[in-house]
Amino acid sequence: MFIILHNPKGKERIGLAFLLGMLGILGPLNIDMYLPSFPGIASDLETSASLVQLSLTTCLIGLAVGQIVVGPISDSQGRKKPLIIFLFLFAVASFACALAPNIYVLVIARFIQGFTASAGVVLSKAVVRDVFTGRALTKFFALLMVINATAPMVAPITGGAILLLPFATWETIFLFLCIVGFAIVFTVAGKLPETLPVEQRIPSSVKESIRTIGRLLKDRSFIGYALTIGFVHGGSFAYVSGTPFVYQGIYDVSPQAFSFLFGVNGLAIITGSFLVGRLGGIFHERSLLRAAVIIAVSATGFLLVMTIVEGPLYSIVVPIFIYMTAMGMVLTSTFTLAMEHQGHRAGSASAVLGMLPLLFGAMVSPLVGIDETTAVPMGAILFTTASIGATLFFTLTKKDARKAYAG
Repeated sequence: MFIILHNPKGKERIGLAFLLGMLGILGPLNIDMYLPSFPGIASDLETSASLVQLSLTTCLIGLAVGQIVVGPISDSQGRKKPLIIFLFLFAVASFACALAPNIYVLVIARFIQGFTASAGVVLSKAVVRDVFTGRALTKFFALLMVINATAPMVAPITGGAILLLPFATWETIFLFLCIVGFAIVFTVAGKLPETLPVEQRIPSSVKESIRTIGRLLKDRSFIGYALTIGFVHGGSFAYVSGTPFVYQGIYDVSPQAFSFLFGVNGLAIITGSFLVGRLGGIFHERSLLRAAVIIAVSATGFLLVMTIVEGPLYSIVVPIFIYMTAMGMVLTSTFTLAMEHQGHRAGSASAVLGMLPLLFGAMVSPLVGIDETTAVPMGAILFTTASIGATLFFTLTKKDARKAYAG
């Protein structure tokens, strides 16, 4: 067992990164691993593409609601105990998904699965804020994002590989997630020390939790960064829910080819996070974020045009890759900028940052399935959300801009 110190170095830093990475990837695994089985679920449960996408929507809502619940709880009870309880329930919920007899049971079970997986997502970030400060926070979070970004790359490929097994069905993917959940529970119980000292905890009550969230929402700078990541990252779920049908239905690629095309965008997120980590000591994080949102709007604008003119597959894949690179930059830089002054309320702040993209994602995901014969809804949603996110960034964080460039 390693002991976490303030701004740890060397092996302690790497060990902590992989442990928190295990927690952080629960959300992406939960979202992405079953994507190659969307057509199979629709066929097996005799349902529509929109209802299958609804199972993704309820998972996203669960992830969002769970974060806003577990974040304040962890600020009062510490990080470790809530993690263990929620992750145990995640494993149980994954097993329930595998047993779902119809799409409606699956939709409900997916909400519970997302709700419980939220603990890994939000508390891994809260632990980072507990342990690191300053430039070390930026560099470590960039490292953590590189690890987390492997999940969107590996998850659909793993899901596609599981489906290749002669005995495998979509239920097998959820059984696999059940096993992963229990493995992470035992790892956290044995390896993760408590990182929030008792004297730094916030009194536990619903009223105090609401008050803490209220203070965060009144912080113009914080909410500016939160809405930026909310719209840019939230819009990406239109790509997550849309590409299984766009790539396989419109462009006639196999589930395995889809898994590769989807997974390669994990490299894009890694690239974006790596750039922020490497350039953070040269350029201010806000400058990097400004470049990222401009790139995101440009890439999605080109993508929208290509979906309208029904361009070839590469004209869809390339701008999405560029967009996802920009999103990797957005994820890393907004976290650093938004969390910089949150201190003891890091759990609640992390919950808000994690909740908004999921809520927006839950709203846009079903819209992609309105017309399964065209990729235009996906392109339009990505361009619109990226544009709104960029606009909010430039309007709500002006004061932070003056501080950044003055210092």
